Amino acid sequence: MTWIWYAVGAVLFAIALLLSVALHELGHLTFAKLFGVRVTQYMVGFGRTIWSRRRGETEYGLKLLPAGGYIRMVGMVPPDKHGRQRITSTAMGPVGFFRQIVEDTRKNDREQVLPTDDGRQFYQLHPAKRIVIMFAGPFMNLLIAFGVFLIVLMGIGVSAPTTTVGSVSECVVSATDPASASGSDPCAGRPASPAAAAGLQPGDVLVAYDGVSVQDWDQVRELIRVTSDRTVPLEIVRDGRPLSLAVTPVPNQVATTDDDGTVVGTETVGFLGLSPVFDYEPQSFGAALGATGDYIGRAAEAVVNLPARIPPLWASIFSGEERGQDSPIGIVGAGRIGGEILAEGLPVKDTALLFLQLVAGFNMSLFLLNLLPLLPLDGGHILGAVIEWIRRGWARVRRKADPGPFDVAKLMPVAYVVALLFIGLFALTFVADVVNPVRLFG
Repeated sequence: MTWIWYAVGAVLFAIALLLSVALHELGHLTFAKLFGVRVTQYMVGFGRTIWSRRRGETEYGLKLLPAGGYIRMVGMVPPDKHGRQRITSTAMGPVGFFRQIVEDTRKNDREQVLPTDDGRQFYQLHPAKRIVIMFAGPFMNLLIAFGVFLIVLMGIGVSAPTTTVGSVSECVVSATDPASASGSDPCAGRPASPAAAAGLQPGDVLVAYDGVSVQDWDQVRELIRVTSDRTVPLEIVRDGRPLSLAVTPVPNQVATTDDDGTVVGTETVGFLGLSPVFDYEPQSFGAALGATGDYIGRAAEAVVNLPARIPPLWASIFSGEERGQDSPIGIVGAGRIGGEILAEGLPVKDTALLFLQLVAGFNMSLFLLNLLPLLPLDGGHILGAVIEWIRRGWARVRRKADPGPFDVAKLMPVAYVVALLFIGLFALTFVADVVNPVRLFG
């Protein structure tokens, strides 16, 4: 049955991806129509059309390859000096980049700008409106990620330790002397842990420690750390009944970690030998907003650091080096992780949390990558509109004639390079996701 759940997870992620692409292009479409631009096509996917319907002047459809999407707008670039004009489109996904290169180098388009399109062409809009149209696509991905994060943080919550005992250590093991080094019996020659000696059991709920009422696990941990070699009273609830115990924490070397959970050293503190039960704690709207903002910052940092992660990605393919969980992944890798999450057999909340985080993270990546100021990405068209806006403003200051629309086609040589780089990255991640995939669970 594992493979069935694996397939279900992959299919669910594919559906989530297609919906994300559809909403991205819907963002472009909505504002293009609002501002009067003639939109001839709205397509999810690339390649052969498998379904389409025409509504008014726009054809809506699905294509065979679910690797992106686009809308086709009249006049995305101004006419050249010979009066020739191409009809180009937004392009989302590596297949879309390739299609746009082919389209932009084609001499004769299948469609021509009509006389009735005067004033309805993309390049004829005010730069501010063009910016809105191109930003609306990535903004939809941001809204998806934001909405999913709110559902996760406010509906499911954040996994946090409770005051319920999850496990009790049998013995005292120092962080500098790991139990695994002692062979088959990790507790051989080691003293019993204070928690085990006092008779604490999994499921006990901590109520008070050393006369102090406890509200959360962080408070319990700090109280234990400062009471080594001293017997203190411990109030618990076991099976619904209150119970009083006496515990004597011992000094022990424990690991210290940074904010990311990485072990950075050790310190000697009071040790009892308890670990808590973790449960999900729903967050307030304000806390959810703050957490989402932090995630956007980390995602932006990951995009900036993407070039530095290419060499390890290459090594994972040709040298067999293990891929870290921060390795770049493509659609295939993300779909595989979606299947892995469902096939793992985790509790429902854990499964939902991981899957929704995957969907949100992918949408956040789409938002950030599409805003890079490079053609054929949305950010490249935004850059062209900004340049034109600045040129117009500077001309007005100098009381010069309007310089006219900025020819975005001049940026196409850079666009070809960018598109080929993205296609190369897509191919590299595809191979890595097949031969040496990222694994969440070992």
